[in-house]
Amino acid sequence: MKKLLAFLLAGMMAFSATACGSGNDSNTPEASQPTNSTEGTQDGETTPEGGIKIRMVTDTGGVNDQSFNQSAWEGLQTLKDEMGADVNYIESKQEADYATNLDKAADDEAQLIWGVGFAMADAIGIAATANPDIQYAIIDNGYDEATMPDNVAGVMFRAQEPSFVVGYIAGKTTETGKVGFVGGVTSDIIDQFQYGFQAGVDYASEELGKTITVDVQYAESFTDASKGKAIASKMFSDGCDIVFHAAGGAGVGVIEAAKDAGKYAIGVDRDQAYLAPENVLTSAMKLVNNAVIAVSKEVIEGKEIGGQTYTYGLTEDAVGIPEEHSLMGDETYNAALEVEEKIKNGEIVPPANADEYAQFGK
Repeated sequence: MKKLLAFLLAGMMAFSATACGSGNDSNTPEASQPTNSTEGTQDGETTPEGGIKIRMVTDTGGVNDQSFNQSAWEGLQTLKDEMGADVNYIESKQEADYATNLDKAADDEAQLIWGVGFAMADAIGIAATANPDIQYAIIDNGYDEATMPDNVAGVMFRAQEPSFVVGYIAGKTTETGKVGFVGGVTSDIIDQFQYGFQAGVDYASEELGKTITVDVQYAESFTDASKGKAIASKMFSDGCDIVFHAAGGAGVGVIEAAKDAGKYAIGVDRDQAYLAPENVLTSAMKLVNNAVIAVSKEVIEGKEIGGQTYTYGLTEDAVGIPEEHSLMGDETYNAALEVEEKIKNGEIVPPANADEYAQFGK
């Protein structure tokens, strides 16, 4: 069955926050509003003939979101260049587009369809049920075993691991003994960033033998850059000299605030130093492109990927920090790499939620 009824999803969809860095806030448009989506191939090029057909449906951040969508698309372009895959994307302008765009991808006879961001979980589930002959994969969502469709693979990241590392760097770097965290919208995924970061700061604090506090606030949006900037500006004026964000587009405002204040921000998802080379100390990266390549290659090799969740972290080289480290210097950078190794070998297990954080270090 190749058709998915878009109105079925519209009736079922409840708000779900988008993945960090590729997001939208809680103001979901009504299903009755017209959709506005686009599709295209990079630079208008035609895709190779004969390769497996892979399509990607973006969330509302769009393909040039400088985050998850863009990184996923870069991974698909690598598959095109290296393995001759036929790749394309369809952009979603609002959450109500998800069902329609997944329909388009199925009608295009895609063999693998990627959805970006856990806000698309319901849409992917319905599409997969309607099209059991197509394989689906979704970034930043894992389904319960009882409800996971046989033809859907979840792709998750241990975001607490790079967050712990950048928290450690913040703790080693702060001169005021006060740092900040700005989240987008509260969720289990953003918890990984927050509590991983706090634990990393605590680890540095103990190592240095001094007290370092973390100011935690939420923008309640993944798109409102002005809100992110206002929160971070207040943090800087209150004594924070480093602020880490896990807030998508709202986090761009955090980086702008750091530039204005002459302080440091820590980026997320991608190396965000290009936004403010003198003010982005480092970034907690999720290498979505690598995960997209790894999972897609399994489909290209004829494997069934559905019914399971792939989880990637430092061990799989799917998260980390940038190699460029001029703002922190060699000593702090090398110490951070040692922390990464301790995470890889299990000596340090960064917390992913409040309960784990409460037990961390005890």
